[in-house]
Amino acid sequence: MEANRKKEVLRAVKFVLFSISAGVIEIGVFTLLNELTSWSYWPCYLIALVCSVLWNFTLNRKFTFQSANNVPKAMLLVALFYLVFTPLSTILGNYLAEDLHWNEYLVTGINMALNLTTEYLYDTYVVFRGSIDTNERARKQKQKEEEAK
Repeated sequence: MEANRKKEVLRAVKFVLFSISAGVIEIGVFTLLNELTSWSYWPCYLIALVCSVLWNFTLNRKFTFQSANNVPKAMLLVALFYLVFTPLSTILGNYLAEDLHWNEYLVTGINMALNLTTEYLYDTYVVFRGSIDTNERARKQKQKEEEAK
């Protein structure tokens, strides 16, 4: 496997693993709110999603994409993604859970899978485009690789 392809596969694996950890946070917060309050689906989902996004952005920026780009700019781009994703997934989730009476946890899992896929593509081609592997960690890795040659 060529080095660049191997690096991108590893990047995707890291993204999935960090997203799983964000998913644990999301489902944990969702479960607490869903079970301990009498709130409908959408506020439970929305609060859990925000907690998950903050966790996921922080870890993926530093470790997956190793980006040294402007943090406020990157956060704004992620906010723009969620400006579209959040209402669509909230409306869809509320419709499935409240109107069609699907299981709330199944609906949340579907939204999480959609989020994982679309956010990886958006982060790769929009948020961190041109700044992937530019932080100090990435520079040190590249220096080690060059010294090993």
